Amino acid sequence: MGKYWTLTDMPNQSGRRVIVTGANSGIGYHAALELARNGACVVLACRNRARGEAAVARLQKEVPNAQTEVAILDLAALDSVREFAAREISRGVPLDLLINNAGVMAPKRRLETKDGLELQFGTNVLGHFVLTALLLPALIRSAATERERPRVVTIASIAHKRGRLRFDDLQCVASYSPMSAYQQSKLANLILAFELDRRLRVTGEPASRIMSVAAHPGVADTNLFQVGEFGLAEKIARRGLGVVIKKLLNSDGEGALATLYAATAPDVQDGGYYGPKGFREMRGRRIDNAEIAPQAVDRSAGERLWEECERLGGVKLLG
Repeated sequence: MGKYWTLTDMPNQSGRRVIVTGANSGIGYHAALELARNGACVVLACRNRARGEAAVARLQKEVPNAQTEVAILDLAALDSVREFAAREISRGVPLDLLINNAGVMAPKRRLETKDGLELQFGTNVLGHFVLTALLLPALIRSAATERERPRVVTIASIAHKRGRLRFDDLQCVASYSPMSAYQQSKLANLILAFELDRRLRVTGEPASRIMSVAAHPGVADTNLFQVGEFGLAEKIARRGLGVVIKKLLNSDGEGALATLYAATAPDVQDGGYYGPKGFREMRGRRIDNAEIAPQAVDRSAGERLWEECERLGGVKLLG
């Protein structure tokens, strides 16, 4: 039947340190807001400081006693990822929850990160892979305590179902399609979440206490959906269908529900993937196990992608 899980079901988060990437708007903001409302110390990891500070100001109006901070993180620049992780590790404190949420969706033209990678793969996939690898010591620090098991939550998408990993052209140099590249990146996110779970399970304690889970928001009416390099006809359609869209899609707050469930619910399983169970998993308040495309559980693809991400990112994760 699924779980009608609401924000009132969220366990108290006092004492937990949380990092949410892309937390200045949309699902990331609402995840940060509700975690802070429930007592967590939340780091809003944002690419733009002004937008991050505006998000914190907005959040603290709703939750005056919120424990929040802004940190600069540009997932499209590996130097920024390394600097962010180095500052976090230098604090010497446990990290209880990492929500890999930030994303880029379907730019019309092929764009590159500062490291020369296709923007969606470099940001959605590799940036988060490297971030997770570099923050692993802080997650292990949490796992070594009596605290609740730390979690890494990866935000995937129903778009993964149409995704294919093109190992001969992962960076879409030979051929670029905005949605195909996005679908590939979301498939890669899910594959890596499952591969991280498998590797954690065969690692000795305390690392094996870390949970790797994934979630998707359905189709949420966020900036990611509304703003982009759309053609004139698509822009007009999106604006003209405003009222209808809001009825068909989750709001960004509703879209955050599956993320918050994966991040906090006691009955979440290792390697789980959760999402709304409304029409075609596009929306809904009922959260349950999400549908997984067969290509997302291809272990050989997971191993190959993992090795490629280690090579591209210059890191070893559970190696």
